[in-house]
Amino acid sequence: MSSHSPFHGSFVALPTLFSKGRLDLDQLYALIDFHIDVGSDGLLICGTTAESVTLNDYERRKVLSAATEHAAGRVPILAGVGTNNTAETVQLALYAEEIGCDALLVVTPYYNKPSRNGLKLHFGTIAEATKLPIFLYNNPSRTGCDLDPDLAAELANTHETIVAIKEAASGLERARRHLVLDALDVFCGEDSLLTEYVSLGACGSITVTANLLPQEVADLFRVGGPEREPERASKLTARIRPIAEALFVEPSPVPLKWALSRIYGTTPDVRAPLAPLEKESEHMLEAALLSAGLLDRELAKS
Repeated sequence: MSSHSPFHGSFVALPTLFSKGRLDLDQLYALIDFHIDVGSDGLLICGTTAESVTLNDYERRKVLSAATEHAAGRVPILAGVGTNNTAETVQLALYAEEIGCDALLVVTPYYNKPSRNGLKLHFGTIAEATKLPIFLYNNPSRTGCDLDPDLAAELANTHETIVAIKEAASGLERARRHLVLDALDVFCGEDSLLTEYVSLGACGSITVTANLLPQEVADLFRVGGPEREPERASKLTARIRPIAEALFVEPSPVPLKWALSRIYGTTPDVRAPLAPLEKESEHMLEAALLSAGLLDRELAKS
């Protein structure tokens, strides 16, 4: 597979952290510094994990600008600008370009149920408005809108700024089809299929799991591709899989924020309509964190 963009490896889908309902940028800065220090390949700001749909426009722009300024070119910043309103998405894309983001993640429009022509209009309008590289984002289980690989390839072949796709559909059929069409760089957006995407030859991933296992996910792309280091890849997979499963015991990012709060002391707050993690889920997630050595057993007792 040829490369269509300069981006590869593990992009971490960062959460937006809140304190008493308000943005807590100091906690965000600490996360950014941590992921740069441990060697993550890139950061996604204002994606699904960041609860972007419950950020108002001011907050979304503030998080994007604060993250980009703090990263200061040390790591690529992928800006989540997708909405179900084409005009609003264009304005966010232009803002991301203005403040120095490196690329855009544009999810399929949710709720509207656009036709094939509607999707072409939506993504085409955005692509023509900005010079930044665009990652298409297909997550049909959340959006109710499915971007099939043939249409994704058509969009890429029509618009040179459309260079990659974050694919979060279930199963591997989509990944295989994208790779055959070879119009876009393929990034895994389904944490449970991370290893399989790597084995198929995907360029990278944009995952929740990389928040807790950043080095392991990044290393998987360095050693786990076709004909590389199968033994090392197998060991990494055995470590990654249980965490990838545990982080989706309830809708993301609820489990992630709880896990980060236990490990690093960040605030676990989520915004309604998301609700705090239930007790039964806490026990399941804590067990996975302990098993992976991510949580000290004495700390867990406190």
